[in-house]
Amino acid sequence: MDLTEKIRTLPTGAGCYLYKNAEGEVIYVGKAKNLRARVRSYFLAANQLANAKTGSLMREAVDLEYILVANEREALALENNLIKQRKPRFNILLRDDKTYPYIKLTLGDKHPKVFVTRRLRKDGSAYFGPYFPGNLAYRLVEVIHRSFLIPSCKVDLNRYHPRACLQYYIKRCLGPCVQGFVSQEDYAQAIRDVQLFLEGKSTELEARLTERMEAAAENMQFELAARLRDQLITISQAQDRQRIASTDDEDADVFGFHYENDMLAVNLFHMRAGKIVDRREMFWEELPEFAAMEMPHAEEMEAETEAALEPNPAMAAPTIREDGAALDQVSVLESVADGPTAVFSAATFFSALLKQMYLDQTYVPKHIYVPVDFPDRTVLAEALRERIGHRIEIAAPQRGDKRSLVDLVCQNAKQSYDQRFRVLQPSIQRMQEALQDALMLAEPPERIECFDISHIQGAETVASMVVWEKGAMKKADYRKFQVKTVSGVDDFASMREIIHRRYLRLQEDKKPMPSLVLIDGGLGQLHAAAEALEEIGLMTQPLASIAKREEIIYVHGQEDDPVVLDRRSPVLHVIQKIRDESHRFAVTYHRKRRQMRDRTSELDEIPGVGAITRQRLLEHFGSVRALKQTAEKNPDALTAVVNKATAEKIQRFFHSNDQQNG
Repeated sequence: MDLTEKIRTLPTGAGCYLYKNAEGEVIYVGKAKNLRARVRSYFLAANQLANAKTGSLMREAVDLEYILVANEREALALENNLIKQRKPRFNILLRDDKTYPYIKLTLGDKHPKVFVTRRLRKDGSAYFGPYFPGNLAYRLVEVIHRSFLIPSCKVDLNRYHPRACLQYYIKRCLGPCVQGFVSQEDYAQAIRDVQLFLEGKSTELEARLTERMEAAAENMQFELAARLRDQLITISQAQDRQRIASTDDEDADVFGFHYENDMLAVNLFHMRAGKIVDRREMFWEELPEFAAMEMPHAEEMEAETEAALEPNPAMAAPTIREDGAALDQVSVLESVADGPTAVFSAATFFSALLKQMYLDQTYVPKHIYVPVDFPDRTVLAEALRERIGHRIEIAAPQRGDKRSLVDLVCQNAKQSYDQRFRVLQPSIQRMQEALQDALMLAEPPERIECFDISHIQGAETVASMVVWEKGAMKKADYRKFQVKTVSGVDDFASMREIIHRRYLRLQEDKKPMPSLVLIDGGLGQLHAAAEALEEIGLMTQPLASIAKREEIIYVHGQEDDPVVLDRRSPVLHVIQKIRDESHRFAVTYHRKRRQMRDRTSELDEIPGVGAITRQRLLEHFGSVRALKQTAEKNPDALTAVVNKATAEKIQRFFHSNDQQNG
């Protein structure tokens, strides 16, 4: 069935429609109150000429699917889900360098733990948030460590381990990793306390803690009673801050944007209790294909109110003949004789952006202020009200204090545009904050140590460590390592050895650990480094790796959610700079070691082995040690490089050396 036949069978109810190309890929998702009228309007020549996107879409579309729903609000939610699942090329897609953290309580585990995450999953865990500013989630987790002694380490708590880590001994963990340290009932009770704390059920939690504190005091368990008392103080302080905040203004999100040269920067200010608590930046490039509309004359721009990404439903739909012939293409060339003018449609953009941002969120502020009005504003506000349970105001203020606030956010968006697209150098503090946010660190990184392994077919394996500190490379702290315990090609074992040596030495010298350990490599190198740190008891050391070619960043403990940064992201540029410097330093040291090896070698002492033969032997076997092992175990293998007589000389040489040293 072709498109024209499908259109005749479309229902007149609300729903979503999906256009597909010849490869079967979904290239556009839209919603409508009347599916038949909306889809038919795409075939009107006036719509295709007045809107370049519609014309491009219809040239590629060869098939159509639709989903019928009960009302327009359901269509709105379904459209949002389909766009996020299919990522159609002709839809505006949310692109964000920043996501806000949640606190995750892993209730599905045998011994649940709590940590900060930025990805919501249906895995049986309880999620609380989002929290902003971003470090608020880390501060709350720190409170949970100190007061409730629930861990957030990377150790597998579904089984027992032979010994506990440092966190247990400094009273930051109940020690569920070791059998006998804490009973299942006591740990479950602590988890319930944390859950009540994060849910904000302070009254119930205070009653539980008070009862247990009094019982502990009666039984002369004074340490336990003191810990419960401290928990009560923490909860009381948090509750007082909440009461103060609730007496001020209500929460609001304020948007602003700056568009120039087909590139767009959007700023979002989060206002909580009347105060700006955080700022979010988003960027788009090559927008004309997604959010540009074309109009006959520039002076008619103010009169245009319909969304530009879809054809105007007010225009008469074309007629479909009963014989199924082509649609009636009404000529409108006369009305656009001067040619179309491309214009960015802010209304279309914010209509798509707000749907993707808020329809999946567990918390939405009562007020959302945008710089322009858009057609779906009322429907979106009603859909959010049904989901959240209270009235949501989405407004485009035209005057007064609220308009001044929107203008302020637009000014900040202009600064963001300049910094992103005009390649201005960001401040050190902003770069540290951006690194913290992208890599999910507890605090802005002061010092990053990066490691790389270098060798040729396992020969002369070396490692490098370079240091980034407060925005610059600190060459005085660079270190070079010879890999001592690994033979052959084994980057994972080499990385494990170097990380173990480096940070065991730091521990012994009682020197501070870096803010982040960065590994040049993928998941294999990352896990090898993590094993080395775990062996010396550093369970909570921030650790990440950056994979070559794909430029994907893996954060230890969050490997299922790799960090993929925009290629123009300043954060990615900094991480690449550190990684490339580590690689350069490792390769330089490796070349130096090879030159030293080639200049002096015990092979020179073997009669009949000259410089050329020595070079061939080293290139083939990788090192003198590998050559010696081959000569002892399989001397016939030497004949792959030298003749039988020379092979016997090499074997006798190593044998006589062993006897002299033995």
